[in-house]
Amino acid sequence: MTSAMISTRSQILRCLAGTAALGAALAGFCATATPAAARVWIGFGFPFYVGPPAYYPPPVYYPPPPVYYAPPPPAYSAPAYSAPAYSAPAYSAPAYSAPPPASADAAPAAAGQSCYAGAYVCPMDHPVPSGANCYCPGNGGYRIWGHAS
Repeated sequence: MTSAMISTRSQILRCLAGTAALGAALAGFCATATPAAARVWIGFGFPFYVGPPAYYPPPVYYPPPPVYYAPPPPAYSAPAYSAPAYSAPAYSAPAYSAPPPASADAAPAAAGQSCYAGAYVCPMDHPVPSGANCYCPGNGGYRIWGHAS
């Protein structure tokens, strides 16, 4: 067990010593560094200095030419088909028919209004003046027009 601790301790000390030596070497290099004199000799007795990178302006932008559309036709013609004008429904309200007369043996009517629309009689959902137009739903879902009692 003690040998394992010694070897571990010695490994740690070696690692720290190596890191310290590397840091000292880098510090020494940085302290003694001087700027480099980059010169290229052509061979005719005079030097050719290489300067910093040159600045080049951005390339010239040439936008594409404008797009010209064809002019509209001289006159606008109407489409070949036009919708027909609105017309009244094909059916009309049936002629007014009076409510059937009350018979003497019939029970008194409930306190509500009814709509008499030809062969159809239906209750009114809201009160309206007597004789006003009303409708009852027919068998095909159509409105059958009549008059209120």
